Amino acid sequence: MIKSKLLALSLLIALFSCKKSEENLAEMPTGWDILETPIQSSLRGLAPLTGDIAWASGSNGTWLRTLDGGKTWQHGVIAGLDTVDFRSIHAFDALTAVAVSAGQPAVIYKTIDGGETWELKHQENELAFLDGISFSSETRGFVIGDPSEGKWTILQTANQGDTWYPLDSLPGAAEGEAAFAASATSLLAEGNQLWIGTGGTESNLHYSNDLGGTWEKFTSPFVQGESSQGIFSITSIGGSEIVGVGGDYLKEDLQQGVSGIFVSNTKEWVIPEQEPGGYRSGVVYFPMQKWLIAVGPGGSDFAKDAGITWQKFSDEGFHAVKMGHADGSIWASGAQGKIAKLKY
Repeated sequence: MIKSKLLALSLLIALFSCKKSEENLAEMPTGWDILETPIQSSLRGLAPLTGDIAWASGSNGTWLRTLDGGKTWQHGVIAGLDTVDFRSIHAFDALTAVAVSAGQPAVIYKTIDGGETWELKHQENELAFLDGISFSSETRGFVIGDPSEGKWTILQTANQGDTWYPLDSLPGAAEGEAAFAASATSLLAEGNQLWIGTGGTESNLHYSNDLGGTWEKFTSPFVQGESSQGIFSITSIGGSEIVGVGGDYLKEDLQQGVSGIFVSNTKEWVIPEQEPGGYRSGVVYFPMQKWLIAVGPGGSDFAKDAGITWQKFSDEGFHAVKMGHADGSIWASGAQGKIAKLKY
């Protein structure tokens, strides 16, 4: 179901307005601080830890890491796989990270020495396509992959990615339904909750409140029906609301059906009054400023009212946007080795 805009405003904006009056928040982002990197690969995997420490990964088997806020970078090729696109990466600390490929071979590698060496931890079959990674705790993580034989591919680990095995209970998938690896954030794991945003012939939100034991499916209001359409990225704003962005990557200027807010308490969608400026591949919630930040090839948008109204603040295009685990810094990554930090 879709809530009325009036009720949506009363439910969502109320979550933020009373706190804003008590806090000194910036009016809006002022842009991006573009960092110089030594590579030209497309970077869709992004894992910032602090304002100084961040990892990224992408095409040509590329990994890179900074320990000084982007002034210098260490980089290389994961296990010599220079034809593989590692679109997902999760970092635990400055030395330890897990990287996941998109396409074939469908592999998961881990480093414990700052990227000097990478060890193969898992390989899926020759038909698998892995789309994203998300950890619900320091040790437990999940990887989402495109459906196989009518069921979603979901792998899990309980030991920081040293071993991986499939969930016992896999949600069903419609014919032609898929997840997107554009920013590796179509999967969200938080506590005992798992969320999957999908697209293709159908765009749905799949939800489990018991780490994948049981599942519910909610039809989304996103543009859908074609393989290029649907939800591309999801983020949580306060526990009971999930914000998604996406659209149609073949029609980047399309501004309808490119975002939505799902209220899990009522199991209903809220449609924004003003959507982002087109197709957006990544979204993150920035609790320090109570902003949502969305990025895509056509620019960057923000919302300060739980996603009801979006405003473009930069023409800089990116694939992915993430928040540092420790200090709340916002990083973005994109084409031709581009990495940036949010300014406000």
